[in-house]
Amino acid sequence: IYVRATASNSLANCLSVAAHFKTTCGSTTVPVANINATTGTNVTCASLSGTLCPGTVVFGSCVFQHKLCVTCYTSGSTVKIRVQSNGLPLFCPSIPSGTFSELNVDYEVNFNPDVSVSSPNVNVATRSALSSIVCDINSQSSAPSASAYVQHGSTNLGTVAGTSIDGVSIMNVNNAMDVDPFFPAGGNTAEMVDSCLAHCQVTGIYHYHIGSGCALYGSNLATYSVTQFTNYRTLTVIGIAKDGHVIYGPYDSTGTQVTSGFDVCNGMFYDSIGNYGYFATQTFPYLTGCFGPNMVEPVPTGLGPGPTLELRCVSVEA
Repeated sequence: IYVRATASNSLANCLSVAAHFKTTCGSTTVPVANINATTGTNVTCASLSGTLCPGTVVFGSCVFQHKLCVTCYTSGSTVKIRVQSNGLPLFCPSIPSGTFSELNVDYEVNFNPDVSVSSPNVNVATRSALSSIVCDINSQSSAPSASAYVQHGSTNLGTVAGTSIDGVSIMNVNNAMDVDPFFPAGGNTAEMVDSCLAHCQVTGIYHYHIGSGCALYGSNLATYSVTQFTNYRTLTVIGIAKDGHVIYGPYDSTGTQVTSGFDVCNGMFYDSIGNYGYFATQTFPYLTGCFGPNMVEPVPTGLGPGPTLELRCVSVEA
């Protein structure tokens, strides 16, 4: 585990990350005035119609546009990354429930800011401290001050943790009851998701809580779940968090699946340079549960072996 604090956050580094996003704006350095007013990529879905269609219904099929712009630029000596998305994917989702809406996601943040394990952003010295951070859907409503996060869009991103490379929102790991949406404790019901392991919340934000291969393949086949990144067994960009740190798939640069070494936020220092990022895992919090870094050890008393959060957040009502 590397803990040095100088990260790769040059303009070239930022542009390299931005190149992984499935953008439609034609520029990597100049943001658009309004992402919703741009021309995107048409997606035609026979399975969506009526109130579930975020576009127009043509001959019984829903036609919507995927719109995404990710740009990098300098402000003084600091490199910024700006994310502008209408929140709609490049594939046809199978919406299990709720409304599917076009969004106006637009925010800028310092790209990959320098952080240090000796100066953690969160303090989880006790179980109650851990629960108050990792078991709170609103814990990522604001980013650390070092990230200089600024929201420009009209969509409320209070429960959003970041944005996937396909423009789909990455939600905080918890559901509205502040519990694990897939393996809830306390007698709560697991949430329904589609074949891309995604769904909509009440205002129509289609989102992921967990790593999904659909973002890479542009397909909604269930075989492209987090366990099936067959062609991406290396360090692979799958998103950006609102704190400016990169979100990666389930493998590191050696082709090894990440199953340990990450902190309670699901992030870790993964190289000798001092880069900190989040990783897709098969354990809670799956992508990111808070903005790190945090001390990997010691784990708060009573949590069991390792910081993989086998703890399942239990709602207050449970």
